[in-house]
Amino acid sequence: MAIPDYESLMLPLLSRISDGKIYLLKEIVAEFAEIFELTPEEKLQLLPSGESLTFASRVGWAKTYLKKAGLVQQPKRGFVQITELGQETLLQKPNQINKKFLEKFPTFLAFINTSKERSIASAPNTSTVPSLAVDLTPDEVMDAAYQKSVLALADEVLDRIKACSPVYFERLVVQLLIKMGYGGSREEAGRTVGRSGDGGIDGIINEDRLGLDSIYLQAKRWEGVVGRPEIMKFVGALAGQRATKGVFITTSWFTQEAKDYAASSQYKVVLIDGERLAYLMIEHDLGVSVAATYHLKRIDSDFFSEE
Repeated sequence: MAIPDYESLMLPLLSRISDGKIYLLKEIVAEFAEIFELTPEEKLQLLPSGESLTFASRVGWAKTYLKKAGLVQQPKRGFVQITELGQETLLQKPNQINKKFLEKFPTFLAFINTSKERSIASAPNTSTVPSLAVDLTPDEVMDAAYQKSVLALADEVLDRIKACSPVYFERLVVQLLIKMGYGGSREEAGRTVGRSGDGGIDGIINEDRLGLDSIYLQAKRWEGVVGRPEIMKFVGALAGQRATKGVFITTSWFTQEAKDYAASSQYKVVLIDGERLAYLMIEHDLGVSVAATYHLKRIDSDFFSEE
């Protein structure tokens, strides 16, 4: 039989892990390949990029969409587990689970709407959600697909960050700033982490390679919202260090009051929430790697010129 599409794999995947145990996704892929009676050639079929197996990719995307709806979770890397909401969904005995079905879940709908908004922003002169087959050019289809892939990757990056220890998170923050061009060498930056004592400062990094100025860091691996009081404490810590610049990074998000206070402070304070942190890591290739490369080619007008 032909390789099933990712929507066709959603209900079988959710049903397979219905007992609440933690499963290795790679093992489920191998098991499903037998259940769906894939041929040896189909099992080894690659995506057009030549980098990933088609069937494994489709199972992975089925997992991603179920996760966006809150029906499954990833307790650790490469594993999947059904949630209480997922079990409740199976009790309804749905005949099929697809994108349309998942739109009843607020978290999935928010994910889809965000993807559409970004697709619209990348497609000029569109005022409504475009149809990929009709309203967008092939280049715009590629860009929309890319934006959607990045959105899913950012979500996974943030999940991994939240699962790491506070000490590792502080090191990660320093590594990111180095990738962004701050701090000189990794060795120089590494020696400053945790050396500043208490007072709400988790690390210091040079603003430039010569160390003409320093940036003070606070890195909080939190789930709850960060409010104005926490930013006030950080500004107080900056004052105690006679510093003028600080970066407050969290895995959660900031209240509007916290943002307003940071913006009005006499100190230069930059707030980076979990979403922005994930996108900065992707942009600067920290914790991610290139899975596939596509080359979009166009006519070389100079080549065909006979002048």
